[in-house]
Order: sequence, then structure tokens, then C-alpha cells
Amino acid sequence: MELLIGRIVEKKILSEALTSSSSELLAVFGRRRVGKTFLIRSVFQKQLIFELSGVHDANAAEQLLNFSKAMADALDSPLTPATPKNWTEAFWQLREFATPILKKRKAVIFFDEFPWLSSHKSGFLSAFEYFWNQWASQQPNLIVAICGSAATWMIKKVVNNKGGLHNRLTRKIRLLPFTLYETEQYLKSNNIHLDRYQVLNIFMAMGGVPHYLKELKRGESATQAIDRLCFTKDGLLSTEFANLYRSLFENAGRHISVVKALADKTSGLTRNEIIAACNLQSGGTTSLLLEELVESGFITPHLPFQKNANQSIYKLSDEYSLFYLKFIEHTRATGAGTWLKKSSMSSWKSWTGYAFEGICMKHTGNIKQALGISGVFTETSAWRHAPKDGNGAQIDLLLDRQDNVISVCEMKFSNTGFAIDKAYAAELQYKLEIFRQQSKTKKALFLTMVTTYGVKDNMYSIGLVQNEVTMDDLFLPQ
Repeated sequence: MELLIGRIVEKKILSEALTSSSSELLAVFGRRRVGKTFLIRSVFQKQLIFELSGVHDANAAEQLLNFSKAMADALDSPLTPATPKNWTEAFWQLREFATPILKKRKAVIFFDEFPWLSSHKSGFLSAFEYFWNQWASQQPNLIVAICGSAATWMIKKVVNNKGGLHNRLTRKIRLLPFTLYETEQYLKSNNIHLDRYQVLNIFMAMGGVPHYLKELKRGESATQAIDRLCFTKDGLLSTEFANLYRSLFENAGRHISVVKALADKTSGLTRNEIIAACNLQSGGTTSLLLEELVESGFITPHLPFQKNANQSIYKLSDEYSLFYLKFIEHTRATGAGTWLKKSSMSSWKSWTGYAFEGICMKHTGNIKQALGISGVFTETSAWRHAPKDGNGAQIDLLLDRQDNVISVCEMKFSNTGFAIDKAYAAELQYKLEIFRQQSKTKKALFLTMVTTYGVKDNMYSIGLVQNEVTMDDLFLPQ
């Protein structure tokens, strides 16, 4: 079996379920193709006694037929048992099958694509609730694992269930794409050896989604891989965008409109600004929509400095969505060599700056580690000042430290060492002064440059830059 890369925290949660003295109902959810099924199969491969995967848009009769085939696999029988008439009967069969095994050892029952099993008027969810509450929850050797990509359904019907599954989940995992460290390890495990600048370029275009990374080939540069996957007729990522959102969300059009609004506004939008930009209604439905996008890892709320969560600034944090909307959606140019041309344009340079900022903000733990403040209590926030008259200022990453220092992080992407010139030095000085005036902080301000290859020493950097973090720091394990 393919090696499970990274996922240290997630493996620990699942391993703890194996040593638990009581029954476990655990849910794993996240965007599609992020590796949920692989995680469950890898950790529980020795304990897995039954696995059933839902089929998108299949009716109850088709799902029940698949149940009987899954039961034949579990029984290791060449004959398929009679298809149960309904889900109540199906769960009774499952109970009869599992009971003798559970008397001897720990066992896992796994329902993959759980939301798809609950087709319209199928009675699946109520039958599952009865199965869990009346029998499964009393089996100390039983783990029931459920996975689902459909975030709307998983959050509403499982995580925040108000009915028979209310407060029944014993553990939940929100599985996110790989970090840079995990991405590098995954590529190496597939015998793909690229330098970190190349890996960073790939990450900018597709993020750390295992299914996308699996498509990379040995001997390809980052430019060649992006060219093939995003701009050729059969490239996986040329048409992935619409499928991605429609498989995850009901009424995906509203989710896509939010994502597009955030892609157009790199500085981010508040909740009220999103409502205005997308013509949404203020209320619970919009709150749920934003929660679904956040839980699926597509957007991230950033807490403004000295403000509360209601004033959060949302940013698009899914690398693939950002890349698709910028370079693929309306492109006229396709075919081999497209990306080689596009990546030499000025629009690419401005995009890499924003994409690199987003990646840095996902790796704030690495930045803190590089600064030697992992053990210092730190509040992470953003800040912007937009006066009606005069120049505004924005800081995307502030580390407000308990040791009486605020690290003001500036993130710059380049293919060589980064040089601070006279104009940029003046901009940085202005930003620091305005921040001190507006925040009225008495803490020391340490300008921290986060770059690919470090900052070149010159008359403008010396005395201005207090700390440096490089690309290599972002690739360290946490």
C-alpha cells in the first residue's frame, strides 16, 4: 500500500480511537481529493471489516445494491447476499455480521461519501441514527468512521446535527491539504525530486492537494507540470474548478460567487463587503455559506488587530481556485507552452506576490519557529488603515507577542535574493509609523522579512530589517 505521508495530528486522533475502551463515532470531512479515504484505510487497514462508499446522485435501490456487494466483500463470499429492502434491514444485516467479530477484537466499519448514501427519501440517516444509538454505541470494540466531501451536508447533518446524532460524534477531523513540508515529502516518496523553489511554484498553482500532486511526473519542471495539467486538452486541472465546488456544495453558484469576489480583491473583504459584492442576504444562510467555505479550506477569516471576530477580513486561501480564476478561466491560449509564455508576463509577478503571502499565512507556525518564538504566546492578526484622505496602509501578518514585541511581517516572492530599494524602504517606514500611531501600541516593532532566498544587505535593509525568514524555514516540519 502507498505510504501515508505527514498527517501526524490526524494519525494520532485515529490511533487514540483504536486504544479507546468505548465505542467511537468519528467523522472526517474536507474538500474532495484531499486524502480522507486514504487516511482512514491507511490507519485502520488491519481493523477494517466493512466499507461502503456512496455514489453521487444514485437512488436508494442502487445504494442498497452496493451495500449487498460490500457485504459480499466483507464475507469474502463469491455469492452476493440478497439486497436489503431498506436501510433499516441493511443495518440489521451489518449488526449480525459485526457482532461475532466484535466479541474478539477491535473493528472498524467505514462509510465513505456518507452524504451521498443519504439520497432523497431513502431513510438512510434515520436508520443510521437508530443503528448507532440502539446498538453500535454500546459496542466497546467498535469504531464507526464516516467521511464526506459534501461540506454543506456534513456540517449540517453530522457535525451540527440537532436530531438523533446530536452530540454523538466522539472525534472529528477537518482534513486540509498538505503543508509545504508534507508536499515535499509526498513528491519525494513518488521519486520526484525538485528544488524548493520549484515545489513552491507547484504549490502556488495547485496547493497541497494529494490527488493533484499525484499527477506530477518525474523529470518535469514546475513550468512543464503546470503547463500539462492546466492548459492542455485533457489536463486534470483545466476543468476541475466547476466539478470541485458542485460536488461539495448545494447551490454551489453562491459559493463560487464569493470565491470570485475574493479572488478580485486580494486585500480581502469583510462579511458585509462580501454580502454587498455578491448580493447576498444578511443572516443565517450567509453565515452558513461562509462557514462551509472556511471548513472546506477555501477561504480564511483573518482577525484584524485590536478588533473582534465580527470584523474579520476574509481572503481566498485555496491556491488552485486563485490560480484558475487568474490564469485558466478566461484564457484563449491553450496547449503545450502556454504557461511558459504566461509565466513571463507582469500579471504572473503580481500574482506570485499574493499567492506567496497566502502560503506564508498558512505557515505561521513555521515563521514563529524560525523566529525562535514557538514557546511565546502570540496572537496572529492582520491590519489595514484606509483613511478617506491620504495614503492608507496594510499589514497582512502581525505576530503580537507576549514578550512585548510585535513582529510586522512583510512577504516577498522572488527568484533571487530580495533587494530593498529606496522607495520600498520609505514605504516600509511609513507603514510602521502609521501602524504605531493608529494602534497606539507601546510594544517594540520588529520588521520581519519573509522571502524566498533572503534579503540582500544594502544601505536600506541594514537597521530596518530586524528578522529574516526564508523559503527553507517554511518547509520545516511542525
